[in-house]
Amino acid sequence: MTIRVLIADDQMMVREGFSVLLNAMPDIEVVGEAVNGREAIARVRELSPDVVLMDIRMPELNGIEATREIAAMDRGAKVLVLTTFDLDEYVYQALRAGASGFLLKDASARQLADGVRVVAEGEALLAPSVTRRLITEFSKLSEIPKLPAVANPGAFGELTERETEVLVLIAQGLSNAEIAERLVVAESTIKTHVSRVLVKLGLRDRTQAAVFAYEARLVRPA
Repeated sequence: MTIRVLIADDQMMVREGFSVLLNAMPDIEVVGEAVNGREAIARVRELSPDVVLMDIRMPELNGIEATREIAAMDRGAKVLVLTTFDLDEYVYQALRAGASGFLLKDASARQLADGVRVVAEGEALLAPSVTRRLITEFSKLSEIPKLPAVANPGAFGELTERETEVLVLIAQGLSNAEIAERLVVAESTIKTHVSRVLVKLGLRDRTQAAVFAYEARLVRPA
């Protein structure tokens, strides 16, 4: 199945460059472009892409607000944030808004294509070690609000001991396979635990689960 991609960036060279790279892949098709967040939202409604490559700093409506609105649409579009720096102060906010991961703009063609594929398949943490570093860094900021608008704090006590353990390992940046190896169980069992954690906490993906774990102080920033 071909992965349909929308590219939202106010720089024409970025949009055209990524379009050329992605359209060269047999399983990926760029179905549209947007020059700002407002246009990105309209294009998602119009084109129903699988993945949106979203720049953060754009005119009219920034990528964070656009991501939040796209996530609220619940149309299945996954947002992959584009950033110039791996410690961009806005990336953490974008992850909280519903982005499924992030990608540096200087990524190679292979990294770009692989990132799109991973996010399209539902894996939220594109680069666990770097994403963990972002979450750890910016969860230290006291002005960042908690997640009650997204998560269901009252359901926290409903997690079993094993589900809580899995949640902590997600926040530490481990993949399903790594968690399964750590807990000496089948990977399919971990997938089931992850699904239950997301449902019980009212979260949409692993990224929000990781953010929730830090903000609930289940995991302490290093």
